[in-house]
Amino acid sequence: MPLPTVPYHVETLSDQEHLARAQRFYELVNQRRTVREFSDRPIPDGVLEQCLLAAGTAPSGAHKQPWRFVVVQDPAVKKAIREAAEKEEHDNYEWRMSEAWKRDLEPLGTDEHKPFLEIAPALVVVMALKHGDAGPEAMHYYVQESVGIATGMLISAIHAAGLATLTHTPSPMGFLQKVLNRPSHERPFVLLPVGYPAEGCQVPDLHRKSLDEISVWL
Repeated sequence: MPLPTVPYHVETLSDQEHLARAQRFYELVNQRRTVREFSDRPIPDGVLEQCLLAAGTAPSGAHKQPWRFVVVQDPAVKKAIREAAEKEEHDNYEWRMSEAWKRDLEPLGTDEHKPFLEIAPALVVVMALKHGDAGPEAMHYYVQESVGIATGMLISAIHAAGLATLTHTPSPMGFLQKVLNRPSHERPFVLLPVGYPAEGCQVPDLHRKSLDEISVWL
């Protein structure tokens, strides 16, 4: 049975206003940088909640919304996550990663040590739900694609709110299910430390690909 419908309207803008809005949004997100040096300054009440609501507006397969955002602020839980993540990362750098992979990471200055997992005031673990909470019969579709879109919207919302984050994907991430005591149908997708950059924070001087490099017009 089709869902009931409601009218949908977009604001009427001039060509110049359309372009100006697109440019302003680009200029905003172009300032976003991955941060690995965080302050422990608390996030104001309500800010992270609004970012999660924004992420929850993402499109999804059959509108199943197959995501759950687990917010971790408890210092003991953050410590447990750091210890488990650093164990996996040690093995990654020691023997899992190829030499080419490690060479590609070298300019970014990353290693197995992840102090930001304890310093950042909040960790958001994005979970991908294989199926609904009711059981396997509550099927989900295009889960990875849907959760990926929601994660991108969450990252943009965090930046727009004046906060910083980092896409952390310790591999394998199964330990997060155990530390967070989450059910088996929730699979860790990405871990986002969220907060303010530390005073004097430095980031690599990166350059993004040009429009010609990332698009094809037919």
